[in-house]
Amino acid sequence: MKIIIDMNLSPDWVKTLNDVGIEAAHWSTIGLCNAPDDQIMVYATAHGFVVLTNDLDFGTALALTNVPKPSVV
Repeated sequence: MKIIIDMNLSPDWVKTLNDVGIEAAHWSTIGLCNAPDDQIMVYATAHGFVVLTNDLDFGTALALTNVPKPSVV
């Protein structure tokens, strides 16, 4: 499993997840800090990532796009 940590969560999650064998990256190391949710979804889908977010409207944004859907937790 590969996880992208959304901007609204601490980058400390990367180490925590990596320490238990889960490949993780914080969005700040991948894209712009103010990137829209759909850009994160496109990247996650293209690169096989699951998105870990605390963004309550991420699910709505996901449902309204025509982008193939990544997993969101």
